[in-house]
Amino acid sequence: MHRHLSHHVGLEAESADGRTSPEELIAAAHASCFSMALSHGLATSGNPAISLNTSVEVDFQPGVGITEIRITLSGEAENLDAEGFKAAAEDAKANCPVSKALAAVPITLSVV
Repeated sequence: MHRHLSHHVGLEAESADGRTSPEELIAAAHASCFSMALSHGLATSGNPAISLNTSVEVDFQPGVGITEIRITLSGEAENLDAEGFKAAAEDAKANCPVSKALAAVPITLSVV
């Protein structure tokens, strides 16, 4: 089976013109991966997530590449205080496959 995939390479760094940019796709993949890693880690430690809200912003500089990734997280888990929740989030940040793949880029985590 063959599938035809088309990606228009244009001036996306300057203007996405209504198209999803590669850095937006990376941000979405990172947010999903991080959330799944955190949810799994919390559940396996006996503290399942009650709620998780993750957003990821990726900074892209034309001619340089991705320069920074910022993860912002809010949420809570059963039987876990804020310090324990932040520690679980830091572990997820360090160990999710997308974070590992992007390890050359500075990644920050804010738990709000």
